[in-house]
Amino acid sequence: MRFSAQFLDELRARLPVSEVVGRRVKLKKAGREWKGLSPFNKEKTPSFTVNDQKGFYHDFSSGKHGNIFDFVMETEGLSFPEAVEQLAQQAGMPLPKVSYEDEAREQHRKTLHDVVELAAKFFEATLASRAGARGRGYLADRGIDPATQVAFRLGYAPAERFALKEHLGKEGVSVEDMVAAGLLIGGPDIPVPFDRFRDRVIFPISDYRGRVIAFGGRTLEKDGQPKYLNSPETPLFHKGATLYNIASARAAAHKGAPVIAVEGYVDVIAMASAGFEATVAPLGTALTAEQLALCWKMVDEPVLCFDGDAAGHRAAYKAVDIALPLLRPGKSLKFATLPEGNDPDDLVRTGGREAAAELIDNARPLADVLWKRETEANPLDTPERRAALEARLGEVTMTIADETVRKYYRQDFGARLRNLLSPGGGPRGAQAGRPSWGGDRNWSGRGSGWADRKPQGRGGFARRQPPPLANGMPYVVASPQLATSPVHRGRGAVIPRREALILQSVLNHPWLLHDHLEDISGLEFRHPEIERLKLALIDIAAHEGDYDGAAMREELVRRGFAEQISRVEKAITTASVWGARPEASPDDVLTTWTQLIALHRQWHSLLRELKDAEQALGRETTEANYSWLQDVKARMATLDGTEALIEGFGAASGRTAQTL
Repeated sequence: MRFSAQFLDELRARLPVSEVVGRRVKLKKAGREWKGLSPFNKEKTPSFTVNDQKGFYHDFSSGKHGNIFDFVMETEGLSFPEAVEQLAQQAGMPLPKVSYEDEAREQHRKTLHDVVELAAKFFEATLASRAGARGRGYLADRGIDPATQVAFRLGYAPAERFALKEHLGKEGVSVEDMVAAGLLIGGPDIPVPFDRFRDRVIFPISDYRGRVIAFGGRTLEKDGQPKYLNSPETPLFHKGATLYNIASARAAAHKGAPVIAVEGYVDVIAMASAGFEATVAPLGTALTAEQLALCWKMVDEPVLCFDGDAAGHRAAYKAVDIALPLLRPGKSLKFATLPEGNDPDDLVRTGGREAAAELIDNARPLADVLWKRETEANPLDTPERRAALEARLGEVTMTIADETVRKYYRQDFGARLRNLLSPGGGPRGAQAGRPSWGGDRNWSGRGSGWADRKPQGRGGFARRQPPPLANGMPYVVASPQLATSPVHRGRGAVIPRREALILQSVLNHPWLLHDHLEDISGLEFRHPEIERLKLALIDIAAHEGDYDGAAMREELVRRGFAEQISRVEKAITTASVWGARPEASPDDVLTTWTQLIALHRQWHSLLRELKDAEQALGRETTEANYSWLQDVKARMATLDGTEALIEGFGAASGRTAQTL
């Protein structure tokens, strides 16, 4: 609703600033002004002043300044129209009347809000009933407990074509309103409209006030398409102009929580359950300019969290393109990249809040991501290619609309470019020694260009020695793969699924310890606690005699490994590899085991080669080294996730087709 200047002036006249502020801050008269402790910062000496004559407040501790509308928006996290409505109610002023057409549209919207709310309650009740067993089973498999299901108002849509339609019909809702709300599929070529959501887990989508305006549905059929189905565009819902969990995120951000944008509903729920309550997600689309504006209303630098694969990089780069024209002083983005093959749900389930916090803390600024994209595009081995890089940087900074921000981007990229292309500057760039946006501890990579070259002697290129860092140490690249290797690992590291599957196989089939002890002894695991669990298993096999699966676990728990066993089980988020499960036959177990061990050895062999290639880059910045490292990374990308190919075994165990 738009408010006239006369209405806002009258509202200011009726409500002195001291009266509005005084509801939240204890004020004392000080001459012509009022003084009190800042509502925005903790302080012992009052630095917050209110002047009714001038109609504003000023906080010297935080620099915040404004009128009654600003104060209500700042302290209560409301939008401007909401603040005006609240203050008008306090002043006893009726809101301006709207036209007949506007009033009719608003009344229809209120009717549709009621319809969608009835649908949400129906889905919730169905999930809790006997008919919702399939939905509850799916949510349990994803680690979403009943309390979380209630908090997010999750539901289940029955498989019948007319279940919701009949329920709403009994409540007096017309078919026209059901179609208008996006609950039924209808049209000129559909004589009998039917339910849009059938046999799906339902995720209600709310507006910034917390009112349900649409739904997202996840199919429970193994090959069901689409996997996720959202409500269509309606008078209530525009998918590019809202975010999943926006109402809760706005309230949490107002209390200081970081705003994090992830890709899906379950990712939001996992992050919020881990304590990151200001987590949101776009609704089946890449992040839009409108959604970015919503994030900036909550916080100056939201964190965009993407997968570490090629698709995740493309999504990050697309977000960069959307953000650049909209950048303003103080308004930017940070980017957090997950380990390859993980989403936020996997990260939280395997590493807990600590792993998620580490990921967010290591998020990289937008400028780093943009530099990485532009410098990784082509090698810089000729003057023409170096000139092309400079031209690209000039073009991309021109898309920044704000003149001040554009000026500082040009200065920053100019410094990086001079450092990169200076004689002997090598691949360090302006960011040498800083963490890369992908979570590395050193700016690297394909990212800053030329982190990929063969060692001395491979290709006959002349040797160039990059200058040392400020601490006197030579430049060394650390790629995302090396950052998660034993060289860089830490206690909060995520357990790779392949390693978890290997340990699960041993825990469920202890005979592997006797028949393949040499294989197990030679394995190298990333996480030190998981390495300890492996050594404990070997010790039990060597000294304690034979154990069945249950007895083995009891002995490990007695030795203090209950937490490690739990982390191994949580790392396997789906039951996709049949041969690691307790009911698998020995033939299936052995087939799966052989492939897991072979994949694990290949991965670590490539990891060692990657380390050699990256160290060679630090010594010698040649095109040959660049090609060598590119080749290693390509082979690793092909190998990573290959354990999924093991799926399909199980005939020897009497396994039937999988169903939910």
